[in-house]
Amino acid sequence: MKKLLVLSIILSIHVCIAFADIRLPELFSNNMILQREMQVPVWGWADPGEKITVELGGHFAETVTGTDGKWKLLLGPLDAGGPFRLKITGKNTIIISNVLVGEVWVCSGQSNMAMEVQNCLNAKQEISSASYPQIRYFQVKRTKAIKPLDDVSPVENESGLNKWEVCDPTTVEHFTGAGYFFVRDLYKKLNVPIGIISASWGGTTAEAWTPYDTLENDPELKIILKNWPDYNNDEEWLKEEYEKYLKNVEKARKEGKTRPLYFNQPSVLYNGIIAPVVPYGIRGVAWYQGESNCYRAYQYRKLFPAMIEQWRKKWGQGNFPFLFVQLANYYFEPQNFPELREAQSMALSLANTAMVVTIDIGDSSNIHPKNKQEVGRRLSLAARKLAYGEDLIYSGPHFKSMQIMDGKCRLSFCHIGDGLMAKGFIPLKGFIIAGTDKNFVTAQARIENNQVVVWSKVVPHPVAVRYAWANHPGNCNLYNKSGELANLPASPFRTDDWPGITINRK
Repeated sequence: MKKLLVLSIILSIHVCIAFADIRLPELFSNNMILQREMQVPVWGWADPGEKITVELGGHFAETVTGTDGKWKLLLGPLDAGGPFRLKITGKNTIIISNVLVGEVWVCSGQSNMAMEVQNCLNAKQEISSASYPQIRYFQVKRTKAIKPLDDVSPVENESGLNKWEVCDPTTVEHFTGAGYFFVRDLYKKLNVPIGIISASWGGTTAEAWTPYDTLENDPELKIILKNWPDYNNDEEWLKEEYEKYLKNVEKARKEGKTRPLYFNQPSVLYNGIIAPVVPYGIRGVAWYQGESNCYRAYQYRKLFPAMIEQWRKKWGQGNFPFLFVQLANYYFEPQNFPELREAQSMALSLANTAMVVTIDIGDSSNIHPKNKQEVGRRLSLAARKLAYGEDLIYSGPHFKSMQIMDGKCRLSFCHIGDGLMAKGFIPLKGFIIAGTDKNFVTAQARIENNQVVVWSKVVPHPVAVRYAWANHPGNCNLYNKSGELANLPASPFRTDDWPGITINRK
């Protein structure tokens, strides 16, 4: 009888599998936005060999499910508009309503991207005025996974997670602040529907967001797989978090349960949060992260570009625009933010990237500055240039080269806009200068013919200049101009390559 019961259960399972309904990822749900001007991937699961047809706004595509029960097809290219009805047909039919076609951006990173509208500057006013039904928001549930997931992690209770929400005063308060202000500015300019896929987690490191094979196959990055537990010694709060984790590991061992995952364990956030939304059609990514890697800034020089390249590779949509926010001014010790900012700047060597400088809008006493409106505006400028080809000034000045003549350093810049200026029409500040002794002193500086001349009487033979080279550099005021008005701030930089304080941290 037991054998017959077991056989009956097995047969019933096979019957359920054989007549399984079509299933879609959670991203494909009511109120969704699909990326315009491209063939958008649509995928899911059904019976092996089942014919699947997808229809939206006069566009049709069909495919046959593989032996593994998975199917995927490309629909379009699609023109902006809607609302539409997305119809998926196999042995059963799924109807998704109120679908728009427009722009889709992934907004990801750590706490400054996760920071919600309700915690930003002028929150009450921003929330009450947020009536933008053509802006849609999908917040991926924060999930750790040892292997890449096929779909977002299930939500146990009704919440704002894993579903497309229409932007209005009742929903916007929990949207990412930087991401919302970014796409709101884009929406006002483009006048097409825009969707945000929000995928952030506070306090997280870049390696947690990086595919495992990226780390494993790179000799310089492979060391992260071994050393990551030691990184929790960098800050007191991380020590406490890791100690809690170790207690949970021991508890699981005693109970015979699977070892839990740590939120900053390499690749676990890529696996649990990013992999489930790949290869959803997107225009690009806006990224705000770096604080948690600042103690290993030299390592970030390699890690961050590798992460960008692998996201692009996994998505399979070419070198889509990747916008990122450089760390804002914030006072603490040790002085390692400058080296992380430098590492972020180096990622601009990758094609189709842009960096938003925020050295002027931080908060000396708060690592989470509230002015995310200006962060969003600057992100939108970068997107308008990279993604939409608009001719505009989208970046502040970046250091290009230096000439030393008669005891003075003459610095040239790219992205000078309509010219260089000292914001506030006061002398340039924020420059320091050194000779071969590597002893930096405060320097004088002035603008001549859209170059910056830097000198000091106490350094008659200078060899190096640095600008805004501190966690919280204070009154650094070099900007480019739009017309006659100050526009965007210069990125912190140095002309030397002398070893920094994070060079040996692996």
